[in-house]
Amino acid sequence: MTIRQAVSLRSLRALDWLNFFVANVQTGFGPFIASYLASHKWTQGEIGMVLSIGTISAMVSQVPGGAAVDALKNKKGAAAWAIAAIILSAVLLAASPTIVPVIAAEVFHGFASCMLTPALAALSFALVGRANLGDRLGRNARWASIGSAVAAGLMGLFGEYLSARAVFWLTAALALPALVALSMIQPTHTIAPHAAPGHRGDGDGDGGGPGERETLRELLRDRRMLIFAACVVLFHLSNAAMLNLAAGEVTAGMGENVQLVIAACIIVPQAIVALLSPWVGRSAQRWGRRPILLLGFSALPVRALLFAGVGSPYLLVPVQMLDGISAAVFGVMLPLIAADVAGGKGRYNLCIGLFGLAAGIGATLSTAAAGFVADHFGNAVSFFGLAVAGALAVLLVWLGMPETRVENGDAPEDAPAPASSEQAG
Repeated sequence: MTIRQAVSLRSLRALDWLNFFVANVQTGFGPFIASYLASHKWTQGEIGMVLSIGTISAMVSQVPGGAAVDALKNKKGAAAWAIAAIILSAVLLAASPTIVPVIAAEVFHGFASCMLTPALAALSFALVGRANLGDRLGRNARWASIGSAVAAGLMGLFGEYLSARAVFWLTAALALPALVALSMIQPTHTIAPHAAPGHRGDGDGDGGGPGERETLRELLRDRRMLIFAACVVLFHLSNAAMLNLAAGEVTAGMGENVQLVIAACIIVPQAIVALLSPWVGRSAQRWGRRPILLLGFSALPVRALLFAGVGSPYLLVPVQMLDGISAAVFGVMLPLIAADVAGGKGRYNLCIGLFGLAAGIGATLSTAAAGFVADHFGNAVSFFGLAVAGALAVLLVWLGMPETRVENGDAPEDAPAPASSEQAG
């Protein structure tokens, strides 16, 4: 093995651990916040307000965060600053569960997450190139899923046997090994000078000189980008409210086992994602994007219809296995399609940000609409509505989504010719 190969292998392994520990950290900002604030006498209205502030800040930050990562040559630096901001957010939550620190923590976390996701995608792209990107994204998703499951278990133990506050000190501590793993990733011009489209060996990431960058207006006119963004909205419109609605209805009469059932509904799909994600990445490279999208999206309406008929809380877990299929496909395909659409034009991370904004819009509409329909017409009608949204997502992929995979250097349907071909890192 040459020195270059050894350095590349070390960087790829470091990227595995970076995804693992970043997922650890992000898990701390999930359901644990609501439980923590409730333990400090916050009302449900107050908790909902600050969580909404976090959601809005994340949505508003999606496009600026992606654009910022595109503009920065040093993608490692962007990731490091994002992780540091997440550490600050966790410390603020742990130190003072009062209104100003909690709102500040939510805002910092929202923007940091919107920089961290495209930065990780850009590092992956730069390390392996477009030819191997699907496989790499699948591996990223596997390590992130394992990290989420491990972190959920650790944080549950810390919250149960120490205190709710300890969850956020643990979150801050788990960010430190993420920084160590990030530091072990070598600059891309050392590993793979031709890994990223348009890359000229002048920094860590994709994109060439200013003259090669596609404008935001040009990106927004790309039919592939617009159709997939609509697919993302419909995906999250169907998916976001589904588990909360099912868990709230079916577990209402349960006793002490309710938390275990909900935890299993979170952990089981993560295990499915860890198993399937590498296969999703490889298959998308081999068969194209559309067949894999159809597989993942088709699980949505089936899952919603099954939830509509579920009466036993213990049936939630097997139905949630379908969520693992959808999550594995969506987690790999979003950055992969962004690379197809904008990877050769210096706007890869901006495209990821636009897709993230679409996801936020869909998720926000999902929770609001599903709750309203459930209150006025019943949960079964709400689940049927979520199933319809999922079915529309499948139809849009089937009838409207062009194939975006580049094969043998030829431009995909509805796309201009790429700036250059890539080599695997």
